[in-house]
Amino acid sequence: MDISVVIVSYNVRELLRRCLASVYAGLQGLQGEVIVVDNASTDGSAEMVRREFPQVRLVDNPHNRGFAAANNQGIGLSRGRYILLLNCDAEVVGEALTTMVDCLDRHSEMGLVGPQLLNTDGSVQSSRRRFPTLATAFVESTILQRWLPNLGHLRRYYVMDRPDNLEQEVDWLIGACLLVRREVVEQVGPLDEAFFMYFEEVDWCHRIRQGGWKIVYLPSAQVVHHYGQSAEKDIPHRHIYFNNSKCKYYAKRYGPLAAAVIRLFLLMTFLYQMAEEGAKLALGHKAALRRHRLGVLFQVVRSGLKG
Repeated sequence: MDISVVIVSYNVRELLRRCLASVYAGLQGLQGEVIVVDNASTDGSAEMVRREFPQVRLVDNPHNRGFAAANNQGIGLSRGRYILLLNCDAEVVGEALTTMVDCLDRHSEMGLVGPQLLNTDGSVQSSRRRFPTLATAFVESTILQRWLPNLGHLRRYYVMDRPDNLEQEVDWLIGACLLVRREVVEQVGPLDEAFFMYFEEVDWCHRIRQGGWKIVYLPSAQVVHHYGQSAEKDIPHRHIYFNNSKCKYYAKRYGPLAAAVIRLFLLMTFLYQMAEEGAKLALGHKAALRRHRLGVLFQVVRSGLKG
């Protein structure tokens, strides 16, 4: 079997339907299988898969096991030479699957490839990255990024010094669509389930690179990624999981002290945002919006950024 497509789903039934339809259209000419691991969706996603895609191998989890663990369930069931981890909010464009499989077939030194991701409107979505440094932790996806959006460090992290229409080796790729060799998984292991969601692909790519494999961005293959559709349904937990996983990643790479400092800094940024929203509320500016944001921020701070 050429390829096993593993899709983790959570409460995006309509996007999952479109995702599956695009996968089966894209599998033409390939020997493949599709495995959907549903993380206790409440919107009828699992029922839709059973009814409309009976050929899918469905794992219907009784509770949300998290993104990394659910992907590992699918990897454990897979039989293909290559394993594709595909987000449920993504759609394969044209012959993207064949293009990625052909690339790995032709280049034995490549362990993982990812396509060019497109936004819903067809524009190119940023998906190439260099590995984060300690400085990245304090700027990327924090309030400092709002103040310093054109910081040179961020431009380097997002690989903005290279064109996005050329095939290139990178440190890591956004995990919306990743095709990996089975030998790579056998060598470096599956995703680290300590990451409930977010940063699991950074850590995985780090281990793959350490194992001597190349990671390649392949713009000749394209996938539309309707970014964040699952996470947007629960904004407080999106912040909590993202920042908790960030701290876990830095603990793994730089040690517990670095992670503790980063966690404290991140909590301070959320406290600052609470003060900012509180001041705007006191001035009567968009009171309903300010109360909502304060509620979200309060949940985040109360969590201590621990999942």
